[in-house]
Amino acid sequence: MRHPEKAHRPDNPIKRKPDWIRVKAPTHPIYQETRNLMRDNKLVTVCEEAACPNIGECWSQRHATMMIMGEICTRACAFCNITTGMPKALDADEPRRVAEAVAKLGLRHVVITSVDRDDLADGGAAHFAAVIAAIRAAAPETTIEILTPDFLRKDGALEVVVAARPDVFNHNLETVPKLYPTIRPGARYYHSLRLLDRVKQLDPSIFTKSGVMVGLGETRPEVLQVMDDMRSAEIDFLTIGQYLQPTIKHAAVDRFVEPAEFEDYARMARGKGFLLVSATPLTRSSYHADRDFAALREARNARLAGRALAGAAA
Repeated sequence: MRHPEKAHRPDNPIKRKPDWIRVKAPTHPIYQETRNLMRDNKLVTVCEEAACPNIGECWSQRHATMMIMGEICTRACAFCNITTGMPKALDADEPRRVAEAVAKLGLRHVVITSVDRDDLADGGAAHFAAVIAAIRAAAPETTIEILTPDFLRKDGALEVVVAARPDVFNHNLETVPKLYPTIRPGARYYHSLRLLDRVKQLDPSIFTKSGVMVGLGETRPEVLQVMDDMRSAEIDFLTIGQYLQPTIKHAAVDRFVEPAEFEDYARMARGKGFLLVSATPLTRSSYHADRDFAALREARNARLAGRALAGAAA
């Protein structure tokens, strides 16, 4: 059973999805090529483990988000479809295999995520650093985005990952503070916020990114407050997507947020100063990540150029 800790929870019937978030089954031949490459290299992807609705589109473009440190998570978040339990020992050969797959796919930009590894003294920080180093060696032109756990109570772990110098450091806040006890009980909202703030303190050149799901019971003012909190931590890139319930044992969808509301959230977020915002029903952390990274870099350059002009004029 993927979620033994949820077995005794009451069933939450899964609501019928509206037309705007239905996707077609993958049929493109490159989808199968990408799938075979993941299998041949014995790699796990969050695309499959989290049942991402965009897998057909992304894999057909050879974009796969690799999930390191196994497929078993030590946390039991109410929204997540990844298996909960006691993970196996780390695979020392995994960094090489990940880097080899990145090189074979010819990726311009790669996203690396992981399960939570509360069982490890450093939460897996050294393994993240090893994967980054291996990709740099095998595919030096590829930019690297990481989506990390919160490294809660893992002193020094964040510094190890930042020292490896990923191009983008992503850690999702996932939801508003009031929902943490039921949706993300193993995490702490302000710890996650401080984690991202600390990345900027350690290395301001690294882009920071975070995301939230909507449709879990949050209110509009609460989402806007999360945006303000993120900007206080100097987060560059915000993603907002619709929560989709994986099984009847997971948290129920409170409502399906309409596309117009996502557009409004995006407009508000841009006004608050984020360099880049992606807010659509199907937005996920690594959706269109390669395209978005190029836009993120352009936005930073434009902002720096504007500040330089303003300084010269003064």
